[in-house]
Amino acid sequence: MGRIIAVANQKGGVGKTTTSINLASCLAELKKKVLLVDIDPQGNGTSGVGVDKNNVENTAYTMIVGECSIEQAIISTKIENLDVIASNVSLAGAEIDLLESENREYILKSEKKKVKDNYEFIIIDCPPSLNILTVNAMSAADTILVPIQCEYYALEGLTQLMYTIELVKKRLNPFLEIEGVVFTMYDARTNLSLQVVENVKGNLKQNIYKTIIPRNIRLAEAPSHGLPINLYDSKSTGAESYRLLAQEVAERQ
Repeated sequence: MGRIIAVANQKGGVGKTTTSINLASCLAELKKKVLLVDIDPQGNGTSGVGVDKNNVENTAYTMIVGECSIEQAIISTKIENLDVIASNVSLAGAEIDLLESENREYILKSEKKKVKDNYEFIIIDCPPSLNILTVNAMSAADTILVPIQCEYYALEGLTQLMYTIELVKKRLNPFLEIEGVVFTMYDARTNLSLQVVENVKGNLKQNIYKTIIPRNIRLAEAPSHGLPINLYDSKSTGAESYRLLAQEVAERQ
């Protein structure tokens, strides 16, 4: 049975989609069968694995509003062991479409049940906000992985995210756990990055991954080529870091 991990942080620009794409790809490289579910209307998770988000018939949106099944929404990528459910700007309207829906918080959960046994990992790339799509992901997930950028305001917003997770646990998904926190955009040249890591470790009782993702130019370039980092530049520090993270995640099964 697959493990469902939602990658979430309502703060934008923390490496959430970069982590979703590259964790999924590096798990696939470890011969794990992986489904990446893009529920961010920006659709960067979709294009980041080489799928044209504007040329897809069945997407996360059509699945959520009941116009197609989850099986019909799954697309095989060119990356071995990695499938994707695509997203594009149409998903931005999902919140309005779901206003009157019964059990709207559980749509993703009920769809996931149909394919959970086909994958070892299902990675959900959440939007950078705490909306109905993120709540759907949290209701469907076993665990939440939280990327935190190594910057001064790293802890800002984390309190709110933890509060939301607790609410979801109480009301919608009592089995939800924090998968762990992963530090991103680490710059070894600055004292600030080190201070942020120490600060978060001191303030957070959650599980913190040993792997720290560095700032890396190749990581920034990879999405424009529609490739995860392990395929774009296999020997880069970004690729090595996400491989280590994938190993850590896989070992926790």
